[in-house]
Amino acid sequence: MITSPDLKFILSRPAYFIAFGFGSGLSPFAPGTAGTLAAFPIYGLIYLLGLNPAAFFALLFGLFLIGVWASHATGRALGIADHGGIVWDEIVAFLAILYFTPHTWAWFIAAFFIFRIFDVWKPFPIRYFDTHIKNGFGVMFDDVLAAVYSIALIKGLAWMI
Repeated sequence: MITSPDLKFILSRPAYFIAFGFGSGLSPFAPGTAGTLAAFPIYGLIYLLGLNPAAFFALLFGLFLIGVWASHATGRALGIADHGGIVWDEIVAFLAILYFTPHTWAWFIAAFFIFRIFDVWKPFPIRYFDTHIKNGFGVMFDDVLAAVYSIALIKGLAWMI
């Protein structure tokens, strides 16, 4: 069991590198927030591809499945199923949120804070799944639920404004 993963650890296996969000999960302060921020340039690259909705969601589903594998392998190696440095779940969830967010910086910033609140607060049933499913799927799934809450709130706010 590794108590303090470092760059050498995450570069030792592709799964660890992915799970740690290409290194963003090594942030000594709020790694989940760093992982969420890492989603912005990734979304920018995906946006430049001009994918249609079906292709975007197929890609997102593939990234989710990669996250299940990478998070499970990394959690097993660390001896902690949902280690704080595993941030691929935040990245994939926030990519989905950005897709549904109006494309202005003000909305992107609002979406960032809304997601971080739901991801940290974990309202029902997110907390239930976070505490009861301890594998790669569990790591990814609670953030998917936080994304759904975030998207609903963003869409509701956008509709009211």
